[in-house]
Amino acid sequence: MKALYQAGLNLSADRHAQEGGRVPVPPEKRFLAGYNVVWTAQSKHCGESMPCGGGDIGLNVWVENGELLLYLSRSGAFDENNLFPKLGRIRVALSPNPLGEGASFRQELKLNEGCIEILGAKEGLHARIDVWVDVFRPAVHIEIAASEPVTVDAAYENWRLTDHELNEDECDACRTFKQAPVPAVVHPDVVAFSQNQVLFHHRNRNTLAFDLCVEQQELNSVRNKLWNPLEGLTFGGTFYGEGMAAAGTTEGKYADTEFKAWHLKSKKPAREQKLVAALHVANTATAEAWREELETIVKDVAAHAATARQRTEEWWRQFWARSYIFVNADKPDPASPVWQIGRNYQIFRYQLGCNAYGGYPTKFNGGLFTFDPVYVDTRKPYSPDHRQWGGGSFTAQNQRLVYWPMLKSGDFDMLKPQFEFYRRALVNAETRSEVYWGIKGASFTEQIENFGLPVGFEYGWKRRPDFEKGVEDNAWLEYYWDTVFEICQMILDSRLYADADIRDYLPLIESCLAFFDEYYRLHAKRHNGKPLSEDGKLVLFPGSSLETYKGNVLNATPTLCALRSILRNIMELPEELLPDSRREHWRTLLVRIPDIAFRDMEGHKTISPAWQWDRIQNVDLPQLYPVYPWNFYGIGRPALEVAIDTWKYGADRTDQKQIVSWHQDAIFCARLGLTEEAATLTVQKMRDSDRRFPTWWGPGHDWVPDHNWGGSGMIGMQEMLMQTDGKKIYLLPAWPKDWNVVFKLHAPYNTVVEAVVKEGKVAHLKVTPKSRAKDVVQGMTSSS
Repeated sequence: MKALYQAGLNLSADRHAQEGGRVPVPPEKRFLAGYNVVWTAQSKHCGESMPCGGGDIGLNVWVENGELLLYLSRSGAFDENNLFPKLGRIRVALSPNPLGEGASFRQELKLNEGCIEILGAKEGLHARIDVWVDVFRPAVHIEIAASEPVTVDAAYENWRLTDHELNEDECDACRTFKQAPVPAVVHPDVVAFSQNQVLFHHRNRNTLAFDLCVEQQELNSVRNKLWNPLEGLTFGGTFYGEGMAAAGTTEGKYADTEFKAWHLKSKKPAREQKLVAALHVANTATAEAWREELETIVKDVAAHAATARQRTEEWWRQFWARSYIFVNADKPDPASPVWQIGRNYQIFRYQLGCNAYGGYPTKFNGGLFTFDPVYVDTRKPYSPDHRQWGGGSFTAQNQRLVYWPMLKSGDFDMLKPQFEFYRRALVNAETRSEVYWGIKGASFTEQIENFGLPVGFEYGWKRRPDFEKGVEDNAWLEYYWDTVFEICQMILDSRLYADADIRDYLPLIESCLAFFDEYYRLHAKRHNGKPLSEDGKLVLFPGSSLETYKGNVLNATPTLCALRSILRNIMELPEELLPDSRREHWRTLLVRIPDIAFRDMEGHKTISPAWQWDRIQNVDLPQLYPVYPWNFYGIGRPALEVAIDTWKYGADRTDQKQIVSWHQDAIFCARLGLTEEAATLTVQKMRDSDRRFPTWWGPGHDWVPDHNWGGSGMIGMQEMLMQTDGKKIYLLPAWPKDWNVVFKLHAPYNTVVEAVVKEGKVAHLKVTPKSRAKDVVQGMTSSS
């Protein structure tokens, strides 16, 4: 066992053997282990936890006061209030304790295996604890191996013990209830011993959040047509281990929250012990039906016990092999911010991989890895279930940045949760359009619940009497409903990159286009007597240029670019996907899209955020959306200088340029070939966070860990290395010459680009298929 402990202190023996042999070592095997996060001291609290996960499960893992603790989270677990609660906490203690006071200690996130390894030694007793999640079935595994027999006390802890009415600030975790006429009440879970297991679940007693939105938004007459994912939703699981027996309950308090613990204890001391938490989330007719499904999961876990870990590790190996960016990895220097950005790119991609197959998208405001909010903001002494900006609600502007980087990283299978989010909610968005305006098309607002209706708070509990029904009565969000087009573009791009079958999503794309066509023609006819302008164009009024340029907005630039891009792309689809009759319809709409506007700023022609607006409400830079995500300006495209001048002179406020959260500054500079600025901004954004775990960025504008912070940072790095325009592939358009890099990225037309860059020169380039090598253009940059 001493040898086992010592092996954990060394780098992989396999890696050394490969490096000493004649077989070339793939970069992901050569460099990835150097990015593992290693701690040699225990954590003070859950804010110093590590992420671990797989499939659609996320864990916060940490060791505190000699005990192992895990928060359990699984995609799709939403309660009646549309809160996104943890499924509980696990606490494991060993006796005698190799993690006790004075013990040597090591905790390592092992990226290549997707697991966390914990090593401890005290007074001759050595132990290793492995924590991992099965990618293919919803099971959390804790595997303990010790040099001498130990007794294991493993407790499941739950804090949802009685009805708890959330205060106004707590309602930020379920935003429909902010200022609502009824309170948000968190109801208790059901927890009990069952044959030496701890069985726990929560079954929604009602669908209060859904019902509130339906009533508030005057949709009761069509309630039966609407999709309601909260109805019958039950989530929870069972915690167990062979040789473990029920050992009573205790009570305690962690951070600011009281809890009750259900203990399992070893029947006798042993050198090895395996614990499992099998988790289940499902809409079922009864709680008993849910339990039967859970029993099936437990049997499946047992049936695959011999091969599950091997298959999971193979999944992670394939995940790392398909894409990577290693920066200065040949000269590891954890104190170097440039080295850190390469490491943090990989770690954050691991966080995204933990929800690869989620029933719902990875949430921008914490993903599966939130923790007690007092360790984010001391003014928030709430339960571990709390997060700002909603649990079951989604902010489209933020969500898109979590998913855009998956195209170039080749994580095409991981796009599905975001695509499905909108496809499932399509009927609700279309029903809104029918009820409010008598038109066809899908109306998706910016702040949206997981059932496709606007969040109650943003829709407005104190709406102005004369304000238009169906529109969010909110200073930041009114008439802001074009972000869905970025998801539509991702869908179209997934076909371009990987020949994805997008037939199931074409109704979504066409319905979103139909809404803008029908709504704005209807609105123009009501107010001007004509559905189109004098020159036959759509009049996109009233609109919104993101959350920033507001009030009587006419022809917002992001909206115009979105419509033009989607229409151009959809018309390139083959006949079997888009019949010619539909193609002609959309061609007519494309002709009706107005041109974007320009304005003079400090003597320079710049892109305007819209044709007109009344006020500036927030700090976005919509005038640069023609650069990203819509790709009308950039490397190799006409009028690049206009876009560069828009970056230099086109902002109306200095705080429109930032690096936190969803700000795209590094992406803009990379797309414009502004190497020095892109590098500076990327380092500021992607260097280590000010928390113990390096990618626990935030809260910024959002929460911790801020996933749209990491997503936008990933995009920036990808764009610095490689950009595409049609079939052209621009290599190193904004990459500093003194940053060595090894990368593998994906491009359209089933293309993979692998390169080694040293001292500003491409030392190795591999393009797959080889026929695409002729499309590579190297080294196009602009001066700052």
